Amino acid sequence: MDTAPGETPLLQMEGISKRYGGVRALEDADLVVHAGRIHAILGENGAGKSTLIKVMSGVVAPDQGRIVLDGREVTFDSPAAANRAGVVCIFQELSLIPELSVADNIVISDPPKKFGMIDRKAQRRIAVEALARAGASDIHPSALVKDLPLSRRQMVEIAKALARKPRILILDEATSALTAADVSKVFEVLKRLREEGLALLYISHRMHEIAELADDCTVFRNGRKIATYKAGTKSDTEVIELMIGREYQNVFPPKSTTSSSAKPILECRGLSWTDRLTDINFAVRPGEVIGLGGLDGQGQRELLLALFGVLRGCSGEVVIDGKPVRLGSPAQASSGEIGMALIPEDRKTEGLMLPMSVRENLAFAAMDKVSKHGIIDRVAEDRLLDEMVKLLAIKTAGLDIPVGALSGGNQQKVVIAKWLMRHPRIILLNDPTRGIDVGTKQEIYQLLRRLADAGAAIVFYSTDYDELIGCCDRVLVLYDGAIKRELAGDEITEHALIASALNIDVAQAEKMARAHP
Repeated sequence: MDTAPGETPLLQMEGISKRYGGVRALEDADLVVHAGRIHAILGENGAGKSTLIKVMSGVVAPDQGRIVLDGREVTFDSPAAANRAGVVCIFQELSLIPELSVADNIVISDPPKKFGMIDRKAQRRIAVEALARAGASDIHPSALVKDLPLSRRQMVEIAKALARKPRILILDEATSALTAADVSKVFEVLKRLREEGLALLYISHRMHEIAELADDCTVFRNGRKIATYKAGTKSDTEVIELMIGREYQNVFPPKSTTSSSAKPILECRGLSWTDRLTDINFAVRPGEVIGLGGLDGQGQRELLLALFGVLRGCSGEVVIDGKPVRLGSPAQASSGEIGMALIPEDRKTEGLMLPMSVRENLAFAAMDKVSKHGIIDRVAEDRLLDEMVKLLAIKTAGLDIPVGALSGGNQQKVVIAKWLMRHPRIILLNDPTRGIDVGTKQEIYQLLRRLADAGAAIVFYSTDYDELIGCCDRVLVLYDGAIKRELAGDEITEHALIASALNIDVAQAEKMARAHP
């Protein structure tokens, strides 16, 4: 399906190829985009999706191929040129400047002027209109971006794009950092924009989002277009098999049979912090994967940060190997004596130094293991880094390329590899598969289970109910900063997770579900 019957495409990409050194990012790729339709772009990380949209939005120039807009061949030598033609992209990596206000960020590329000066009144009006159009009227235009949580920053990014009045709007994992309420608002906005005649390109690894939004879908694999089809004509399993090029089965590895008599590695006793955490009590044993559930923003992230020594002023006790400890810093938490690791939520800003090489990002974490008296043993370093690249199947053209050049899934693998080189006994994960393709997710699930089977204790926060059900031995559901329910074994179901997240009686919720299937 290359064109809709009786319609002239708004934009066509034909024979697009792009290489970075020896790495083929795109090879003879095609894409057809129509006005008034939402077109989903699917594929694993590294399949070529990001390079395709960077070419379309003027970020990079293709080695060969052409772009046709409104029947005329065009060349975009910069994002500004693409914006002027009506092609605007919301990238997965936020482009906001934290120290500036929301209004400043929204109009930063073309601020309104009056007598040669920025017209603050007009700027505020533009920001208010853009935020309203993005379904984010509750965000104050004078607020500093650095003071907003990640989900609200993402809404500002969407408003910033809409302020440019696009004809073609590209969304690259634009909902990956959003709360469920914000996702619903964004869906309403996108459907309205479709009705207004915009063409929308939508990249997401969340199959339920594709099912709800998309009119057309195109699958890429290894830099090539594999198939284009109308949404709803293929099952999720068929789509995933197109994406990964192999049969898709056994998404989650078997759970362990950890003995409940084993002594806990980690215990929380009455842990509290300001009004965000209240009387948290739980224990994690060797070999267990403990999930943190609940609606986003109920204290899950604060709990992980408190355990890792980031938050100041916590009360209660953290107990390691039966002994109370006071974790005053991440350095103390990650020391050999305690052996804790935290995989952060935002790999771009909290987990990696993007301009630096894969080697440098990994080597920083293992400096004490490959150096003596301040001198680095390069042979030992190369051996250790090669082991980690093989263990996590990190796809890279070499250790010396910038880590920012890797796909999102491989960047996340580098973050995990950094910590694994320190051999942690307690692993805290903050939504680690956000914005990652299904193939890489599967590899991470298997890795977590292998680590647990080797004796690690894992605390795993996820906004994806399927992950909590498939990966976790127990799930602690938080509501308003407190643990409301603990689900174990067969109790971990979608109904139970949702009911617990809403602080509704599980039995009552299941009774209602049976009455209204």
